[in-house]
Amino acid sequence: MRPIEEMTDIDELRQAAQLYAIRCKHLQAFVDDITREREAIESAQAQRKLEILIERLEERISRDQRRLYGESSERRPLAATPEQAKSLQRGHGPTPQPALPLEVVAHELSEDARACPSCGGALCEMGDQAEEYEEVTFVARRFVTVRHRRRKYRCACNAAVVTAPSPPRLVPGGRYSTEFAVEVAAAKYVDHLPLERQRKIMEREGLVVTTQALWDQLHALATLLAPAHDGITQRIKASPVVHADETWWRLMEKNSSKRWWAWSLACHDAVTYRIDPSRSAEAAGKLLDGFEGIVVADGYGAYASLARAGPKLTLVHCWAHVRRKFHEAAPAHPREGAEALDLIGKLYGIEALAPFGVDDEEKLALRKKLRGELARPIIDRLREWAYAQRASPGDGLRKAIEYMLSLWPGLVRFLDDPRVPLDNNLVERALRGPVIGRKNHYGSRSQRGTEVAALFYTLVETARLCGLDPKAYLLAAARTALLDPGAVLLPHDLLS
Repeated sequence: MRPIEEMTDIDELRQAAQLYAIRCKHLQAFVDDITREREAIESAQAQRKLEILIERLEERISRDQRRLYGESSERRPLAATPEQAKSLQRGHGPTPQPALPLEVVAHELSEDARACPSCGGALCEMGDQAEEYEEVTFVARRFVTVRHRRRKYRCACNAAVVTAPSPPRLVPGGRYSTEFAVEVAAAKYVDHLPLERQRKIMEREGLVVTTQALWDQLHALATLLAPAHDGITQRIKASPVVHADETWWRLMEKNSSKRWWAWSLACHDAVTYRIDPSRSAEAAGKLLDGFEGIVVADGYGAYASLARAGPKLTLVHCWAHVRRKFHEAAPAHPREGAEALDLIGKLYGIEALAPFGVDDEEKLALRKKLRGELARPIIDRLREWAYAQRASPGDGLRKAIEYMLSLWPGLVRFLDDPRVPLDNNLVERALRGPVIGRKNHYGSRSQRGTEVAALFYTLVETARLCGLDPKAYLLAAARTALLDPGAVLLPHDLLS
């Protein structure tokens, strides 16, 4: 067809106009199709962005709720069968108290009440029959002033005067006994009572004392028991496998950083603490100074820096921390979270079949066999599952997977070494005492206070790991050190 500029015939122009109209109609339809496709693509992208935003908001809401209200447990809820639901016990009976002394109090009728209400005859005892019930009561502790009289002796020649020896004293010339100092230490570091609260309680019980006097007793007792603290630390560093972790600690001292760090190092039967102003690799190095072996820790980079610095340390990572990441992501990703948690749960199920024995070669051989045959295939499945997942950057599931894969070499070392535990829960449990104490008495008022706190938490938490009463151990260790200066009594010495 000729260009429209060259057309002069009306019919030819009319025909060209009709052709152009048809072409424009087709072009408009094509434009409409493209517009609809573009809108559909933009709608899908917007929908996906909205879904990602909703997922992140749900994760943030869930995280904020846990931070605000806390969680009683990280256990996954189990659905109870109807039979199990019927068998659930409601309420509870009295708790047996075999350790309490038993006192029997007899109740008798008064003389004027021993008449029969029917005939007026005398009521007689029915042999040894009686109705009995038990109740737990409270007998207040007592603070007593003990006056020690050291009798003097002399010879008839008047050449010698001898005084009876005094029992060993915590503070020469001091006013408070060793038992009193142990009571104060146990109240603060076992029961987590601040000194001011102890002072008020003691005042209600008749003892007038200042918080400075109570601190002086703690300071003197800590000085006496310092060798025991050092002995526990050396025992831990002689172990082939140790657990390390840290939590913050407050120092309420002028011109000082308020946030310090309580570092913890533990083995299966002992734990030691060190409170440091820093959370750096240098501080971690002080904690592990002199140790050569396996360190179980979380993903904090300070431990990785020490492991890279030399071949003395082998770093192992914690599956409980990995599980925690997937547990946090599960509300927004229930299917994927359940898959990861189920696989990790199977690892713990296998561990339950493998009894732990530090020096028992037979138990270690069984553990290695079970891990190789049962745990290794699960580890392989978990890794394949992780690489097959698709999650958006910044998403909780993506973070959990990246966290696990970044620590993979340390997470799988337990497969080849039966001495390596599956997680770092041992030291995390050992940090509960300092954390509860921090919440109750807020921290320390001086640098010496941080040293005293680390010492007493080392002693009482190690006693707990050994199954001992911490207060009884503190008293036994103090008496041993007083009677034989330089002698060290560890909790483990009381187990033999």
